Amino acid sequence: MARRIDEKKYDIWFITGSQHLYGEETLKKVAADSRAVVDALNRDGNISQRIVWRPTVTTQAEVTETIVAANSDPGCAGVICWMHTFSPAKMWINGLKLLQKPMLHLNTQANCEIPWSEIDMDFMNLNQAAHGDREFGFVCTRLALSRRVVNGFYKYREVQRKIDVWVRVAVAWRDSQTMKIARFGDNMREVAVTEGNKVSAQIAFGYTVDGYGVGDLLEYIGRITDGEVDSLVKEYFELYTVPDRSGAAMASIREAARQELGIRAFLETGGYSGFTTTFEDLHGLRQLPGLAAQRLMADGYGFGAEGDWKTAALLHSMKVMASGLPGGVSFMEDYTYHFERGRERVLGSHMLEVCPSIAAGKPSLEVHPLGIGGKADPARLIFNTRPGPAVNASMIELGDRFRLVVNEVEVVAPDADLPKLPVARTVWIPKPDLAEGARLWIEAGGAHHSVHAPALTFEFMRDYARMSGAQLIEIC
Repeated sequence: MARRIDEKKYDIWFITGSQHLYGEETLKKVAADSRAVVDALNRDGNISQRIVWRPTVTTQAEVTETIVAANSDPGCAGVICWMHTFSPAKMWINGLKLLQKPMLHLNTQANCEIPWSEIDMDFMNLNQAAHGDREFGFVCTRLALSRRVVNGFYKYREVQRKIDVWVRVAVAWRDSQTMKIARFGDNMREVAVTEGNKVSAQIAFGYTVDGYGVGDLLEYIGRITDGEVDSLVKEYFELYTVPDRSGAAMASIREAARQELGIRAFLETGGYSGFTTTFEDLHGLRQLPGLAAQRLMADGYGFGAEGDWKTAALLHSMKVMASGLPGGVSFMEDYTYHFERGRERVLGSHMLEVCPSIAAGKPSLEVHPLGIGGKADPARLIFNTRPGPAVNASMIELGDRFRLVVNEVEVVAPDADLPKLPVARTVWIPKPDLAEGARLWIEAGGAHHSVHAPALTFEFMRDYARMSGAQLIEIC
């Protein structure tokens, strides 16, 4: 099955600032040093995209020309700026005012250590990032330019790790500018937080949201052949435990496979990166497409239940950030609390749609009644999740702005088996604890739907908030 995560490599432009004051020999050394920095960043294998060296900029015209070129290059996902020498920052103003790509300001230097016995004024004039980057930083702040600042020697693994976090978010931001979300049906009726202004969202994040009737989807489902269903069911048997293979169970599993193939075909044909469903609008569908949502999420598609397009879009963006990283990313909902003193925690789940990328072991493919939606018993994957750190993220709209609410959580094993709960589930302890974590989330307006991401950290979400302009609320 095709994955929705674009695996193509993007370029991150590396722009070095200097000036002509120090002479041509110094500028040659600046160029050589900046090439060495780029070569090291690419060679060490800790950064997920290509860093591309660009010629040193020394004048306002060169700065502006380079930034305009970066803006115009569809393969450029962002720019890294470094002031090797002192670079008078007024020459950067016109260019930075035009910058439309994310920027990371790398405060590094060519030398790791001061050559105590050899240092002279020539060395000092060349290696001036300590104050050259401060001059640059002032102008960025004066322009209210959102950016990430990373300090440290460029060969250090931790520095490269921080750069890669930003790079991953920059690629997700690049993807968001062309993202499309398909909505099958509308919102769950009378629900507030999943509503929103799609025009405002497109202005803020780039993505578009298109609405379709369920009948549009049924046309695609109706084209799926029995042979295609046979092949996909065979894949299910290879990937999952299937305890019940009776006639009734197999009929439901085959219908789920047909739904998955139809939804996948619809999304691929339309170039969609995510979708929503709602159990209040299932006309013509024999069951809620829970298994389809689970498996499409595992392939990188965004998903939002009950018409929640904001969560679907955020989920896909976070899937892009996490591409190739362990841990997984899933749609999630806070379902019920455990208030035992000293052991307070949350049981998270949804009716069906939890992504198997966060599963602790081999999922079980089962058919059970749903008790909501008024349709046939749907197939779904059932599993517990891996213990460890994660973040829960919720994007909400507050009329005049978007707010990203993020809570750091610790996933733990359930206290006991859950033999009567036939859905995928996870248990977590919010930080700093359940009482404060839940209070702060509610006061911030965070939704009941969220993106649950063991693969990511606060660091990713801070960079995403900077790039998008969303107000960030951190709960930790």
